[in-house]
Amino acid sequence: MARIAGVNIPTGKRAIIALTYIHGIGRTTAVKICEACGIAAERRVNELSDDEVTRIRDMIDQELTVEGELRRDV
Repeated sequence: MARIAGVNIPTGKRAIIALTYIHGIGRTTAVKICEACGIAAERRVNELSDDEVTRIRDMIDQELTVEGELRRDV
């Protein structure tokens, strides 16, 4: 199970859908994240390499306000 932004995302789902489980990331943002990290839309989370998960995690940490930070701001 991949852990991104403090959330265990489901491994059997496509990466775009799994990213929407993180508070603050919708479908459009998930598509942009996958495109920026060079991940195909049909790839599933359990097919991602550790490097790809790390790229997603780093991009979310650097560029987006999600989960706890977003909840505090709201």
